[in-house]
Formats: sequence, C-alpha cells, structure tokens
Amino acid sequence: MTTIALPPRTGQQFTISHGAYTAVVTELGATLRTLTYQGKDMIVSWDQNKTVPCSNGELLIPFPNRIEDGVYSFEGKTYTLPIDEHEKHNAIHGYGYRAFWKMESLDGDQVTLMWRAGTMKGYPFDLIVRATYTLSDDGLQLNVSATNNDDVDAPWAAAIHPWIANGFNGYGDEIDEQNAQCQVIIPARTHVTVNDRLLPTGTEPVEGGKYNLRQPTALTDQPFDDAWTDVEYDRDGKTMATLIRPDGLAISVGGDETITSFQMCTGTGFAPETHPAGVAIEPQSAYANAFNTGIDLTVIRPGETSSTNFYMQAEQH
Repeated sequence: MTTIALPPRTGQQFTISHGAYTAVVTELGATLRTLTYQGKDMIVSWDQNKTVPCSNGELLIPFPNRIEDGVYSFEGKTYTLPIDEHEKHNAIHGYGYRAFWKMESLDGDQVTLMWRAGTMKGYPFDLIVRATYTLSDDGLQLNVSATNNDDVDAPWAAAIHPWIANGFNGYGDEIDEQNAQCQVIIPARTHVTVNDRLLPTGTEPVEGGKYNLRQPTALTDQPFDDAWTDVEYDRDGKTMATLIRPDGLAISVGGDETITSFQMCTGTGFAPETHPAGVAIEPQSAYANAFNTGIDLTVIRPGETSSTNFYMQAEQH
C-alpha cells in the first residue's frame, strides 16, 4: 500500500524568527498559531492537526464579532450570511479563517499570504486580502490590506483574535483562578453595553466600575466578554492593551489609528476543550454588528485599499 504524506490539517506551517521572537503562521486562514518571546509562549497555541479551539490567532475578516441574525443592508441591498453562532443566532467572525491562503513570499523574519474573497451570496464583494507578518526587535507587526477588485463599494472591518497566554497552561475552570493573578490594561474610555446575544445596545463611560481598565487591574471581576471603544493612542499613533503575568512577562497587543476598539474575553464558563489558558484581547477596526450599525465601518471603494497594522510585543520585568 502506498503511503501518502499528508500536510497538516491547518496547511503549511510558515516559521519566521528574529532575535528573541519566533512565530508560526498557518496556510489555513493566515492564522497566527504560535508566538514566543525568549522561549515563552505569548499566545495559546494548538496542535497543527486539530481544529482551532476558540478562534485562537485567527484573522477576523471581513468582519469581526457578530452580525445580528446574519442579515445586513449595505447601500440599498440586503444580504444574508450563514448563521454559525447557533445559540445566539448570529453570524460571527467573518470567513477569512476558513480558507487556505496562498503564500506569496517567505523570508527569515517575514511571510506574506494572500486570499481572494470567495463567491458568497451574503458577501459577494471581490476583495484581494494580503496578510504580512514581520518580526523585528520590536516584536510582531501584522499588516492586513484589502483591495477592492470589484466595481461596487465593499463593507469591511478587521481584527485579530489572539488568546494571550497567562503562563500557567491550566485546564478548565482553574484557568479563571489563574487569569485572576494577571493584570490587564485596556486604554479606552468607553464600554460597549450588550444584550444577552452579545449584540451592542449602547455605550457607557468606564469610570466607576469594573470596566475601567486604563490602569493595571487584576482580573478578579470575571467574566468578561466585552468591547471597549474611544481608545487612547500614544504619540506614535498606536493603541496597545497589555496583559501582565505573575512571571513578570508583559504582553501587549494593539494596532495603528485604524483600531477603534478592543474586545476582551476571559472564556469563563466555556467547555474545557474550548477554554484556552489565557485571555483573548482583540484589537478591532470596528466592534460587533458594524455591518448593521455602521459604527466605525470601513467602506472600500473600487480600486482602493484599506490597510491596518496590528502589533504584538513582550517585555520581561
């Protein structure tokens, strides 16, 4: 019997490295499967032959988070997307992560992958998307660019979904106790309120409650599965959220001025097999239901390109 050498289920694994940093990006979804600093896991990884436990490291395009009932209207037309969060009857996290991307270039510290949006009735727009991961002394930069190859406008939003490793590698409910030993900083002035389907209902100032995370705050008030907006930028135009672990490793994730919000999820109450040992902190260009509300939605004109830079870095204290 002839034995066929099968590729990993997540496709080819593209390894890049620079100095203290090493990353692995998968052909499936251009997903960030591993990222380490000085040999320590910055994000929660998974087996290359297994399904992704909980959106770990995925690119959330052409929309992050949820679209109510999978239905939206854009420029006078109504579109219907598949429902993939059945218990809440939402479409969630876009479709880029489901496709195998084409590797365009691979160097020692950089890899670029490309995806052309498929023909989907609910999102028929012809976009060419490139994801370029680059490692340097400053950590990881991910540039996601989407070019409209169509003759009509296209709605667009982008995010990345890393689960920041808490340093314990726990399992199940013990992860909540381990997360509580970490501190988090989210530089945002406004909390997004939601209903029981985790769809936005409004906003509120963060002052005076558990959602004020502008200074280092222990994660003792779990659960969180929330978005923050009105983010604050530094002098370089970056906004960065940070998880500080008990082992002294501070891991920051964020992006450029196209990032308008952060989503943070502690996974509290998740089934053990889908509860990564850490905290999801997701920089987003728009938060949930943007295709319906229009809040922070990007409209890409024919022939134009929308570009976002995401960043991840670590510092050992």
